[in-house]
Amino acid sequence: MEQKMIGVYIMANKNKTLYTGVTNNLIRRIREHKEGKQRGFTQRYNLKLCLYYEFHEYMWEAIIREKQIKNMRRKEKLLLISEKNPLFTDLTNELFSYVDNPLDVLTHHERKKQNEKYFHVDSRMI
Repeated sequence: MEQKMIGVYIMANKNKTLYTGVTNNLIRRIREHKEGKQRGFTQRYNLKLCLYYEFHEYMWEAIIREKQIKNMRRKEKLLLISEKNPLFTDLTNELFSYVDNPLDVLTHHERKKQNEKYFHVDSRMI
């Protein structure tokens, strides 16, 4: 069974454009961002550096924290990042060290494809 890693994260690009997100599977979501599978803001601005993350036990806690961070001024977000990551380096490898094989963590698209493979319903059966 896939391990859930509820968390809040901040992605950035080399220009330090910031994006704050929340997810029920931090490893999977960061991998999706890195591979450009998350459409929208992060893909448009090439946000592939994970500068900050924090884990939460419950999704509701993570959502509240995400809203707190999104309401911060840019300067406050940079201070938050610098407390954990003073060199503003990509923390992806550190994050991926929490699981045996991060490639085993399926992305949403991979899981959907796998489910279609195993749960294919022949339209003639309906």
